[in-house]
Amino acid sequence: MHELSIAGSVVEICAQQAQGARVRRVTLEIGQLSAVMPEAIRFCFDVCAKDTVVEGATLDIVVMPGAARCLACGATLALDVPFGQCACGSENLELISGQQLKIRQMEVV
Repeated sequence: MHELSIAGSVVEICAQQAQGARVRRVTLEIGQLSAVMPEAIRFCFDVCAKDTVVEGATLDIVVMPGAARCLACGATLALDVPFGQCACGSENLELISGQQLKIRQMEVV
């Protein structure tokens, strides 16, 4: 379960950035194509935050949709999986969204 490692890293980064202040809320952006399960992150986040300045913080997760650009015709298309076929028939796609995993925002008190 790589989500445990990811949640641990998120907690560690937030704790460092908080510089001793209590973290109230963390907003995490997870791409739909990132192979990261939001509910697993949510569970692991609480476990990893125990006994840190992040303990008790609300975790907001924003799932970012997958998208690609067709390298043959330049069209942009939505993707649910990290591969696909453009309406022009090309499978030569460049992923442009949906793989990200980042801390968008952190609220401290």
